[in-house]
Amino acid sequence: MGAEMAAMKSKKTLLFSILWVACIFAAICSASGQNTKEPGLIITPGSTAGVELANSGQEVSTARIESVQMDSKAGIAVIFEGTDDLHYYAKSETAPAEGLELKIQAKSEVFDFGEAVFPQWHIFTDPLGSKIEVYEGNFNIFVPITAVKAQTSAIISEGDVEVKITGIACTSKVCLPPFETTLQTKIDWSQQDSWTSINVETGDDTSKTITAPSYSIPFALGLAFLAGLTLNIMPCVWPVLPLIVMRIVEQAKAGKKQSRAMGFAFCFGILLFFASLAVANIVLQIFYGTVLQWGDQYRNPIFVAGMVLLLVVLALMMFGVFNIGVPSSIAGKSGSGKGYSGAVGTGFLAAILSTPCGFGILAFAFGWAQAQHWLVATVVIMVIGVGMAVPYAILTSIPGLLKRLPKPGQWMELFKQGIGFVLLIIAVKLIGSLPQAYRTNVLYFAVILGFCVWMWGGWVSFNTKPARKWLIRISAALIVFAGGWVFLPTPAGELIAWQDYDDAVIDNALAEDKPVLIKFTADWCLSCQAVDKVVYHNEDIAGLIEEKEVLAIKADTTANDSPATLALKHKYKELVPVTILFLPGAEEPVRLHEIFFAGKLKELLQELP
Repeated sequence: MGAEMAAMKSKKTLLFSILWVACIFAAICSASGQNTKEPGLIITPGSTAGVELANSGQEVSTARIESVQMDSKAGIAVIFEGTDDLHYYAKSETAPAEGLELKIQAKSEVFDFGEAVFPQWHIFTDPLGSKIEVYEGNFNIFVPITAVKAQTSAIISEGDVEVKITGIACTSKVCLPPFETTLQTKIDWSQQDSWTSINVETGDDTSKTITAPSYSIPFALGLAFLAGLTLNIMPCVWPVLPLIVMRIVEQAKAGKKQSRAMGFAFCFGILLFFASLAVANIVLQIFYGTVLQWGDQYRNPIFVAGMVLLLVVLALMMFGVFNIGVPSSIAGKSGSGKGYSGAVGTGFLAAILSTPCGFGILAFAFGWAQAQHWLVATVVIMVIGVGMAVPYAILTSIPGLLKRLPKPGQWMELFKQGIGFVLLIIAVKLIGSLPQAYRTNVLYFAVILGFCVWMWGGWVSFNTKPARKWLIRISAALIVFAGGWVFLPTPAGELIAWQDYDDAVIDNALAEDKPVLIKFTADWCLSCQAVDKVVYHNEDIAGLIEEKEVLAIKADTTANDSPATLALKHKYKELVPVTILFLPGAEEPVRLHEIFFAGKLKELLQELP
């Protein structure tokens, strides 16, 4: 009996570990999605290249500086270029928090600047119906030069200028982290007559100014609680709702005290997830000067792949391939505790799945919190979790409600197996959101993972000898590790800037005596995946390809009639995987067929001038 309990405990520990890893992925992906703004580099006198200020999906905004004239006054123009659904705030009173309106500050040791001249703002109506003054799309801000400083009676006509831009950018769905970006340029005062003339339509009519107050803390907390409640009806949570219903039905068979304890364990799992978000947000604010964005993890292929695999494992559990024995731990005072840990894990999973649906009213509650002190942000984030958990706490605390639920029976087993197919449908939907390059690999690994889960749970039983049990499970773990190493995307992504196969591009490079590397690959080629991991995810090789200015070509031969496939068959007469390296001055290219040729390729690249 002790061995069985230990085995079942290890199964539950594995599930709980997967859930924790998913949360860590969420924090890492959100952190990696933030753009740290560096000062703009000096490009050419009088102008700078555009520097990205904000980016959210398809919405982006950049800023650059030009030396200009406006109404016979010389100065600089900060030229904003962006999409229409990304805006900056014109008034402190209607910004998400005081001081987050768009500000421009110019300074120089040579020039004095006057007050910045802003354009006429536009009215934006947020999802709550509030009217807000914003700048959006393309617009210019003019900063006049009021004087040229003198030194030892000589007028300095040329000098460096530094422009600091601060504020916060939002879309109709979400607010991005507050930013502070510095642009630099050089102004030649002697060339002012040739500066471009611009016109900034200021719109002096101030009667349209909106004076609506920003959110108060009580209002924000109420909004956060309401946002948490709405998470329970979001489509993203639907895959786990059947698991919740089944758990509550099982709880109805236990006593009132046991049922209530299980319900609060489930609610604790929800709160545990939001506490993890709050901790990640504190770390990002204090140590990295940025904030955690709600749902950003679903824009990262690594996190999405992790969620796909988690849903596949849960589906196999629904089919009975991998049993965790949650119901049996509910009954009896001497239970092992697996039921409580399972309830916490299910609540944690429900909260994870809610993240991609956090828009509208949820985005405003979460976005408002991000502009506040981290203590206030932590309280608001936890209130969202409380709002999500309250319905389950009420349901499991009132015995009369539990008695109205259907009695357990065969329908529960059929229902559970049917939910397994629902989970697989959701997993396929998530796979569709992955980049094309990752989809096939994630499907391959999902099959490998399913096989190993079957080994773990189906090849052993209570009577299996410990040595054989450990052999099977260690073998399953090694197969999963090897499959993940080959198929799963890496955090760094592609290290090499590959170009698609093009005979003309290759011929032009060879005519100019440039080195060319052609990697022939295919989606169905397992050895090709190993070559990618062993060779082309090697930082030394990627660095040499960039340093030696090697033209890197990815020749995809997945399709039978693609130019790369035809060249592989008729021109090079090879099979995948193969790498062909053209070296300057060499009559014949080097052909690398094996998988472990990283050392040889590195030597060849190092010899290049």
